[in-house]
Amino acid sequence: MTKVSAQHTALHDWHVAHGARMVDFAGWEMPLNYGSQLAEHEAVRRAAGLFDVSHMRPLDLSGPDARVLLRYALANDVAKLDAAPGKALYSTMLQGDGGIIDDLIVYHRGGGRYRIVLNAGGAEADTAHLQALADAHGWRVILQKRPDLGILAVQGPTARALAATVLAISALADLGVFHALEQGDFFVGRTGYTGEDGVEIVAANGLLPDLADRLLVAGVRPAGLAARDSLRLEAGLDLYGQDMTTAVSPYASNLGWTVDLRAADRNFLGRAALEAELAAGDGARLVGLAMRDGIPRHGYVVENAAGQPCGVVTSGIFSPSLQCGIALARVDAVLAPGALSAVLVRGVRRPALVIKPPFWRNGAATFSFPEEHEI
Repeated sequence: MTKVSAQHTALHDWHVAHGARMVDFAGWEMPLNYGSQLAEHEAVRRAAGLFDVSHMRPLDLSGPDARVLLRYALANDVAKLDAAPGKALYSTMLQGDGGIIDDLIVYHRGGGRYRIVLNAGGAEADTAHLQALADAHGWRVILQKRPDLGILAVQGPTARALAATVLAISALADLGVFHALEQGDFFVGRTGYTGEDGVEIVAANGLLPDLADRLLVAGVRPAGLAARDSLRLEAGLDLYGQDMTTAVSPYASNLGWTVDLRAADRNFLGRAALEAELAAGDGARLVGLAMRDGIPRHGYVVENAAGQPCGVVTSGIFSPSLQCGIALARVDAVLAPGALSAVLVRGVRRPALVIKPPFWRNGAATFSFPEEHEI
Protein backbone atom coordinates (compact mmCIF):
# COMPACT_ATOMS: atom_id res chain seq x y z
CA MET A 1 0.00 0.00 0.00
CA THR A 2 1.39 3.39 -1.02
CA LYS A 3 1.79 5.79 1.88
CA VAL A 4 0.30 9.22 1.26
CA SER A 5 2.76 11.97 2.11
CA ALA A 6 1.65 14.54 4.66
CA GLN A 7 0.89 17.98 3.30
CA HIS A 8 3.07 20.94 4.23
CA THR A 9 2.01 24.47 5.06
CA ALA A 10 3.94 27.44 3.72
CA LEU A 11 5.74 27.64 7.08
CA HIS A 12 7.02 24.05 7.13
CA ASP A 13 10.66 24.96 6.59
CA TRP A 14 10.28 27.88 9.01
CA HIS A 15 9.07 25.50 11.72
CA VAL A 16 11.98 23.15 11.18
CA ALA A 17 14.46 26.03 11.23
CA HIS A 18 13.03 27.16 14.58
CA GLY A 19 13.48 23.75 16.17
CA ALA A 20 9.93 22.42 15.97
CA ARG A 21 9.15 18.78 16.57
CA MET A 22 6.99 17.91 13.57
CA VAL A 23 4.15 15.36 13.66
CA ASP A 24 1.35 14.24 11.37
CA PHE A 25 -1.99 15.87 12.15
CA ALA A 26 -5.04 15.26 9.95
CA GLY A 27 -2.79 14.61 6.96
CA TRP A 28 -0.56 17.65 7.55
CA GLU A 29 2.96 17.76 8.99
CA MET A 30 2.60 20.29 11.80
CA PRO A 31 4.69 21.51 14.77
CA LEU A 32 3.87 19.71 18.03
CA ASN A 33 6.11 22.03 20.05
CA TYR A 34 9.30 24.06 19.83
CA GLY A 35 10.93 22.44 22.83
CA SER A 36 8.48 23.11 25.66
CA GLN A 37 4.72 22.79 25.53
CA LEU A 38 4.49 24.27 29.03
CA ALA A 39 6.46 27.39 28.11
CA GLU A 40 4.37 27.87 24.98
CA HIS A 41 1.13 27.42 26.93
CA GLU A 42 2.30 29.94 29.53
CA ALA A 43 3.31 32.45 26.83
CA VAL A 44 -0.23 32.47 25.46
CA ARG A 45 -1.79 32.85 28.90
CA ARG A 46 0.55 35.71 29.90
CA ALA A 47 1.59 37.46 26.67
CA ALA A 48 1.27 36.16 23.09
CA GLY A 49 1.86 33.01 21.10
CA LEU A 50 1.98 32.30 17.37
CA PHE A 51 0.28 29.26 15.85
CA ASP A 52 0.41 28.11 12.25
CA VAL A 53 -3.15 26.93 11.59
CA SER A 54 -2.82 26.78 7.82
CA HIS A 55 -4.00 23.16 7.89
CA MET A 56 -7.46 24.68 8.39
CA ARG A 57 -8.88 25.55 5.01
CA PRO A 58 -10.64 28.75 3.89
CA LEU A 59 -13.55 28.30 1.51
CA ASP A 60 -15.14 31.32 -0.15
CA LEU A 61 -18.81 31.32 -1.13
CA SER A 62 -20.52 33.76 -3.46
CA GLY A 63 -23.46 33.92 -5.81
CA PRO A 64 -27.11 34.86 -5.39
CA ASP A 65 -27.93 31.79 -3.28
CA ALA A 66 -24.86 31.64 -1.01
CA ARG A 67 -26.90 32.89 1.96
CA VAL A 68 -29.70 30.41 1.20
CA LEU A 69 -27.24 27.52 1.16
CA LEU A 70 -25.65 28.50 4.47
CA ARG A 71 -29.03 29.01 6.17
CA TYR A 72 -29.89 25.44 5.18
CA ALA A 73 -26.52 23.78 5.81
CA LEU A 74 -25.72 25.31 9.22
CA ALA A 75 -27.48 24.92 12.57
CA ASN A 76 -26.76 28.54 13.46
CA ASP A 77 -28.39 31.22 11.31
CA VAL A 78 -26.22 33.39 9.06
CA ALA A 79 -29.13 35.84 8.87
CA LYS A 80 -27.62 37.19 12.10
CA LEU A 81 -24.77 38.53 9.98
CA ASP A 82 -26.93 40.48 7.52
CA ALA A 83 -26.72 43.85 9.25
CA ALA A 84 -22.98 43.83 9.80
CA PRO A 85 -20.57 42.85 7.02
CA GLY A 86 -17.39 41.72 8.74
CA LYS A 87 -19.22 39.89 11.51
CA ALA A 88 -18.47 36.21 12.17
CA LEU A 89 -20.55 33.29 13.44
CA TYR A 90 -19.61 29.94 14.95
CA SER A 91 -21.79 27.01 13.90
CA THR A 92 -22.03 23.30 13.45
CA MET A 93 -22.89 21.68 10.13
CA LEU A 94 -25.21 18.70 10.55
CA GLN A 95 -26.35 15.52 8.94
CA GLY A 96 -30.05 14.86 8.55
CA ASP A 97 -30.03 12.87 11.81
CA GLY A 98 -28.49 15.79 13.71
CA GLY A 99 -24.98 14.32 13.87
CA ILE A 100 -22.17 16.87 13.54
CA ILE A 101 -20.34 16.83 10.20
CA ASP A 102 -18.02 19.65 11.29
CA ASP A 103 -17.81 22.86 13.25
CA LEU A 104 -16.71 26.06 11.57
CA ILE A 105 -16.60 29.85 11.57
CA VAL A 106 -18.39 31.77 8.82
CA TYR A 107 -17.54 35.39 8.02
CA HIS A 108 -19.88 37.73 6.15
CA ARG A 109 -17.76 39.75 3.72
CA GLY A 110 -20.63 41.82 2.29
CA GLY A 111 -22.14 41.78 -1.17
CA GLY A 112 -23.46 38.24 -0.75
CA ARG A 113 -19.95 36.88 -0.12
CA TYR A 114 -18.94 34.61 2.76
CA ARG A 115 -15.75 32.96 3.93
CA ILE A 116 -15.83 29.81 6.05
CA VAL A 117 -12.85 28.12 7.69
CA LEU A 118 -13.02 24.32 7.74
CA ASN A 119 -11.18 21.79 9.88
CA ALA A 120 -8.24 20.11 8.19
CA GLY A 121 -9.48 16.53 8.25
CA GLY A 122 -12.90 17.28 6.82
CA ALA A 123 -12.31 20.19 4.47
CA GLU A 124 -12.61 18.23 1.23
CA ALA A 125 -15.66 16.26 2.39
CA ASP A 126 -17.28 19.42 3.77
CA THR A 127 -16.81 21.23 0.46
CA ALA A 128 -18.25 18.29 -1.46
CA HIS A 129 -21.21 18.18 0.95
CA LEU A 130 -21.97 21.87 0.42
CA GLN A 131 -21.65 21.50 -3.35
CA ALA A 132 -24.00 18.51 -3.30
CA LEU A 133 -26.60 20.50 -1.34
CA ALA A 134 -26.36 23.38 -3.79
CA ASP A 135 -26.67 21.05 -6.78
CA ALA A 136 -29.62 19.14 -5.30
CA HIS A 137 -31.59 22.34 -4.72
CA GLY A 138 -30.51 24.14 -7.87
CA TRP A 139 -28.95 26.96 -5.85
CA ARG A 140 -26.60 29.32 -7.66
CA VAL A 141 -23.50 29.29 -5.49
CA ILE A 142 -19.80 29.45 -6.32
CA LEU A 143 -17.56 27.53 -3.90
CA GLN A 144 -13.92 28.58 -4.22
CA LYS A 145 -11.22 26.61 -2.43
CA ARG A 146 -8.29 28.79 -1.37
CA PRO A 147 -5.09 26.70 -1.40
CA ASP A 148 -3.24 29.96 -2.02
CA LEU A 149 -4.04 31.16 1.51
CA GLY A 150 -2.67 30.23 4.92
CA ILE A 151 -3.65 31.23 8.46
CA LEU A 152 -1.60 32.43 11.43
CA ALA A 153 -3.22 32.70 14.87
CA VAL A 154 -1.74 35.23 17.28
CA GLN A 155 -3.23 34.56 20.70
CA GLY A 156 -2.84 35.99 24.20
CA PRO A 157 -3.45 39.16 26.25
CA THR A 158 -0.96 41.22 24.22
CA ALA A 159 -1.62 39.50 20.88
CA ARG A 160 -3.98 42.00 19.30
CA ALA A 161 -1.80 45.00 20.10
CA LEU A 162 1.33 43.29 18.78
CA ALA A 163 -0.46 42.14 15.61
CA ALA A 164 -1.79 45.67 15.03
CA THR A 165 1.75 47.04 15.19
CA VAL A 166 3.31 44.38 12.96
CA LEU A 167 0.52 44.57 10.37
CA ALA A 168 0.26 48.37 10.63
CA ILE A 169 -3.51 48.04 11.05
CA SER A 170 -4.52 50.44 13.80
CA ALA A 171 -8.21 49.48 13.40
CA LEU A 172 -7.48 46.20 15.19
CA ALA A 173 -7.61 48.16 18.45
CA ASP A 174 -11.36 48.65 17.97
CA LEU A 175 -12.22 45.38 16.23
CA GLY A 176 -15.04 43.58 18.03
CA VAL A 177 -14.92 39.96 19.13
CA PHE A 178 -16.03 37.68 16.28
CA HIS A 179 -15.58 40.45 13.72
CA ALA A 180 -13.12 40.62 10.84
CA LEU A 181 -11.60 43.30 8.68
CA GLU A 182 -9.78 43.25 5.37
CA GLN A 183 -6.93 45.64 4.74
CA GLY A 184 -4.31 45.34 2.05
CA ASP A 185 -3.04 41.77 1.86
CA PHE A 186 -4.59 40.65 5.11
CA PHE A 187 -7.95 39.29 6.28
CA VAL A 188 -7.93 39.50 10.08
CA GLY A 189 -10.57 38.04 12.40
CA ARG A 190 -10.78 38.54 16.16
CA THR A 191 -11.26 34.83 16.72
CA GLY A 192 -9.25 31.95 18.14
CA TYR A 193 -9.16 28.59 19.87
CA THR A 194 -7.32 29.28 23.13
CA GLY A 195 -9.75 31.13 25.41
CA GLU A 196 -7.57 34.23 25.15
CA ASP A 197 -7.96 37.37 23.10
CA GLY A 198 -6.22 37.45 19.77
CA VAL A 199 -6.56 37.36 16.01
CA GLU A 200 -6.39 34.92 13.14
CA ILE A 201 -4.67 36.30 10.05
CA VAL A 202 -5.48 34.93 6.60
CA ALA A 203 -2.96 35.86 3.92
CA ALA A 204 -1.24 34.58 0.80
CA ASN A 205 1.11 31.69 1.54
CA GLY A 206 4.10 33.63 0.25
CA LEU A 207 3.62 36.35 2.87
CA LEU A 208 3.54 34.06 5.89
CA PRO A 209 7.26 33.36 6.60
CA ASP A 210 8.14 37.05 6.68
CA LEU A 211 5.07 37.82 8.78
CA ALA A 212 6.02 35.08 11.25
CA ASP A 213 9.55 36.52 11.49
CA ARG A 214 8.23 39.99 12.22
CA LEU A 215 5.85 38.70 14.87
CA LEU A 216 8.72 36.91 16.62
CA VAL A 217 10.83 40.07 16.57
CA ALA A 218 7.87 41.89 18.16
CA GLY A 219 7.89 39.38 21.04
CA VAL A 220 5.37 36.72 20.01
CA ARG A 221 6.49 33.17 20.88
CA PRO A 222 5.95 30.28 18.42
CA ALA A 223 3.64 27.58 19.80
CA GLY A 224 2.63 24.14 18.57
CA LEU A 225 -0.30 21.78 18.56
CA ALA A 226 0.34 20.49 22.08
CA ALA A 227 -0.07 23.92 23.65
CA ARG A 228 -3.05 24.65 21.42
CA ASP A 229 -4.76 21.52 22.75
CA SER A 230 -4.12 22.26 26.44
CA LEU A 231 -5.26 25.87 25.96
CA ARG A 232 -8.48 24.94 24.16
CA LEU A 233 -9.36 22.29 26.73
CA GLU A 234 -8.85 24.71 29.63
CA ALA A 235 -11.21 27.03 27.72
CA GLY A 236 -13.77 24.20 27.43
CA LEU A 237 -13.66 24.17 23.63
CA ASP A 238 -14.59 21.00 21.74
CA LEU A 239 -12.24 19.18 19.40
CA TYR A 240 -13.83 17.64 16.33
CA GLY A 241 -13.34 13.88 16.19
CA GLN A 242 -13.19 13.56 19.98
CA ASP A 243 -15.75 15.77 21.70
CA MET A 244 -18.09 15.92 18.71
CA THR A 245 -18.58 13.55 15.77
CA THR A 246 -21.25 12.50 13.30
CA ALA A 247 -22.57 10.17 16.03
CA VAL A 248 -23.64 12.99 18.37
CA SER A 249 -25.69 16.17 18.14
CA PRO A 250 -24.84 19.70 19.30
CA TYR A 251 -27.01 19.11 22.38
CA ALA A 252 -24.82 16.14 23.34
CA SER A 253 -21.67 18.21 22.76
CA ASN A 254 -22.27 21.30 24.93
CA LEU A 255 -23.03 23.19 21.71
CA GLY A 256 -26.76 23.73 22.04
CA TRP A 257 -26.07 27.47 22.09
CA THR A 258 -25.02 27.24 18.44
CA VAL A 259 -28.44 25.94 17.34
CA ASP A 260 -30.89 28.64 16.26
CA LEU A 261 -34.49 27.43 16.10
CA ARG A 262 -36.12 30.85 16.23
CA ALA A 263 -37.04 31.20 12.56
CA ALA A 264 -39.83 28.64 12.20
CA ASP A 265 -39.57 28.69 8.41
CA ARG A 266 -35.82 27.87 8.39
CA ASN A 267 -35.93 24.13 7.91
CA PHE A 268 -32.18 23.60 8.10
CA LEU A 269 -30.65 20.17 7.63
CA GLY A 270 -30.97 18.22 10.88
CA ARG A 271 -33.59 20.50 12.44
CA ALA A 272 -36.30 17.85 12.71
CA ALA A 273 -33.90 15.47 14.46
CA LEU A 274 -32.83 18.16 16.95
CA GLU A 275 -36.42 19.09 17.73
CA ALA A 276 -37.25 15.43 18.33
CA GLU A 277 -34.24 15.15 20.65
CA LEU A 278 -35.42 18.16 22.64
CA ALA A 279 -38.94 16.78 22.87
CA ALA A 280 -37.65 13.43 24.14
CA GLY A 281 -35.97 15.13 27.09
CA ASP A 282 -32.66 14.34 28.73
CA GLY A 283 -30.05 12.54 26.67
CA ALA A 284 -26.28 12.32 26.64
CA ARG A 285 -24.51 15.53 27.60
CA LEU A 286 -20.92 16.81 27.63
CA VAL A 287 -19.70 17.94 31.05
CA GLY A 288 -16.42 19.09 32.52
CA LEU A 289 -14.50 17.14 35.15
CA ALA A 290 -11.67 18.29 37.42
CA MET A 291 -9.44 15.94 39.40
CA ARG A 292 -6.90 16.58 42.13
CA ASP A 293 -5.38 13.13 41.65
CA GLY A 294 -4.83 11.36 38.36
CA ILE A 295 -4.91 12.49 34.76
CA PRO A 296 -8.08 11.73 32.79
CA ARG A 297 -7.46 10.47 29.28
CA HIS A 298 -9.62 9.94 26.20
CA GLY A 299 -11.68 6.77 26.60
CA TYR A 300 -11.50 6.51 30.39
CA VAL A 301 -14.78 5.42 32.03
CA VAL A 302 -16.72 7.91 34.18
CA GLU A 303 -18.77 6.73 37.16
CA ASN A 304 -21.45 8.51 39.17
CA ALA A 305 -21.26 8.89 42.97
CA ALA A 306 -22.89 5.47 43.38
CA GLY A 307 -20.11 3.80 41.41
CA GLN A 308 -22.19 3.10 38.33
CA PRO A 309 -20.63 3.70 34.88
CA CYS A 310 -22.32 6.70 33.29
CA GLY A 311 -20.04 7.97 30.56
CA VAL A 312 -16.62 8.29 29.00
CA VAL A 313 -13.89 10.93 28.80
CA THR A 314 -13.69 12.49 25.35
CA SER A 315 -10.69 14.80 25.99
CA GLY A 316 -8.44 14.93 29.06
CA ILE A 317 -5.11 16.41 30.15
CA PHE A 318 -3.10 17.63 33.09
CA SER A 319 -3.86 21.35 33.00
CA PRO A 320 -0.75 23.57 33.06
CA SER A 321 -2.69 26.59 34.32
CA LEU A 322 -4.74 24.76 36.97
CA GLN A 323 -2.19 22.14 37.99
CA CYS A 324 -4.79 19.37 38.09
CA GLY A 325 -6.44 16.93 35.74
CA ILE A 326 -9.31 18.24 33.63
CA ALA A 327 -11.54 16.58 31.07
CA LEU A 328 -14.60 16.82 28.91
CA ALA A 329 -16.77 13.73 29.28
CA ARG A 330 -19.97 12.58 27.63
CA VAL A 331 -22.35 11.20 30.24
CA ASP A 332 -25.83 9.72 30.09
CA ALA A 333 -26.70 10.63 33.70
CA VAL A 334 -27.63 13.96 35.22
CA LEU A 335 -24.38 15.29 36.69
CA ALA A 336 -24.89 18.85 37.86
CA PRO A 337 -21.98 21.26 38.34
CA GLY A 338 -20.54 20.75 41.80
CA ALA A 339 -21.55 17.10 41.96
CA LEU A 340 -18.98 14.41 42.68
CA SER A 341 -18.19 11.60 40.27
CA ALA A 342 -15.17 9.46 39.50
CA VAL A 343 -12.90 8.49 36.62
CA LEU A 344 -11.30 5.06 36.31
CA VAL A 345 -7.62 5.85 35.81
CA ARG A 346 -5.78 2.64 34.91
CA GLY A 347 -8.35 0.69 36.85
CA VAL A 348 -8.21 2.92 39.93
CA ARG A 349 -11.27 4.99 40.86
CA ARG A 350 -10.22 8.65 41.17
CA PRO A 351 -12.57 11.38 42.48
CA ALA A 352 -13.73 13.99 39.98
CA LEU A 353 -15.65 17.22 40.46
CA VAL A 354 -18.27 18.06 37.83
CA ILE A 355 -17.62 21.47 36.24
CA LYS A 356 -19.54 23.58 33.78
CA PRO A 357 -16.89 24.46 31.17
CA PRO A 358 -14.78 26.50 30.76
CA PHE A 359 -12.24 25.61 33.42
CA TRP A 360 -10.22 28.82 32.94
CA ARG A 361 -11.44 32.30 32.03
CA ASN A 362 -9.98 35.81 32.24
CA GLY A 363 -6.78 34.65 33.88
CA ALA A 364 -8.31 32.54 36.64
CA ALA A 365 -9.93 29.20 37.43
CA THR A 366 -13.73 29.08 37.18
CA PHE A 367 -14.05 26.58 40.05
CA SER A 368 -12.46 25.44 43.30
CA PHE A 369 -12.31 22.03 44.90
CA PRO A 370 -14.28 21.52 48.12
CA GLU A 371 -12.08 20.97 51.16
CA GLU A 372 -13.18 17.35 51.33
CA HIS A 373 -13.04 15.91 47.83
CA GLU A 374 -13.75 12.24 48.37
CA ILE A 375 -16.37 9.78 47.19
